[in-house]
Amino acid sequence: MQRTVGRAGWSAAGALRAKGFNPCMSAPAGTTRNAKFEARWLGRRRYAEIWQLQRDMLAQRVQALEAGEPGTDCLLLVEHEPVYTWGKRTKPEHLGQGEAALRHLGADAFEVERGGEVTYHGPGQLVGYPIVYLGNLSCGRDLHKYMRALEEVMIQVLATYSLCGQRVKGMTGVWVDGFKMQDSRFKIPAAPILNHESEILNQSKIAALGVRVSKWCAMHGFALNVTNEVLPWFSHITPCGIQGREVTTLESLLGQAPEMAEVRARVEAAFRDVLWGASGKRD
Repeated sequence: MQRTVGRAGWSAAGALRAKGFNPCMSAPAGTTRNAKFEARWLGRRRYAEIWQLQRDMLAQRVQALEAGEPGTDCLLLVEHEPVYTWGKRTKPEHLGQGEAALRHLGADAFEVERGGEVTYHGPGQLVGYPIVYLGNLSCGRDLHKYMRALEEVMIQVLATYSLCGQRVKGMTGVWVDGFKMQDSRFKIPAAPILNHESEILNQSKIAALGVRVSKWCAMHGFALNVTNEVLPWFSHITPCGIQGREVTTLESLLGQAPEMAEVRARVEAAFRDVLWGASGKRD
């Protein structure tokens, strides 16, 4: 099978459970016994290097699976230097003035083997690449459930900041009702979005997804917009090929940018709880 699908005193697991999320902790059918899980922070790196690392690790994961070895599932976390990437089905008009123009901005540009349309990665955005065997995860060998679980990871991370992430029918990724903290007199009814007094804007995308799966092993993954540094770069493309929808960040929603290390910790904790289990091991 080979398929692609378009895009200090704080306890992460406790915070997620406080929001009412109870992940499935038992191993699904198809699990390889004694498989291990690890997360790696790669720092700020150029895309081509990490793209090749993903391909190498995917090949190794498939090889271990075919050999009947438990192997290691891994979540790579990285902050890229500026880069535009797109899948093979991307419409040329969604690349703005074209690949050469995007490169002229100072960004790298690549057509890649993932699903999904054009997007941007760069400083101020946390990108996660799970190199995993789906049979070891709570979703099992179900590509649709895997994509929804990645969305759930993003939704649970947002919940730890008192933000309400949402799915949009027929689209992949995570969205929020756009808020900017400006008017302290404005009250949000029922206030599930932000526990803040805010000005309402349109619904905006905060996390994008796109994966490739080969023999039930996955690469590529998700991107979460953290700081406003990313926003000008999106203006040169049609992000994810979706017209009329804005892109937002944690900084825009919270009024200040959280530390990237803090966001990383929350993403890793949510991934473990949603897809793997807090123990990080499925013996």
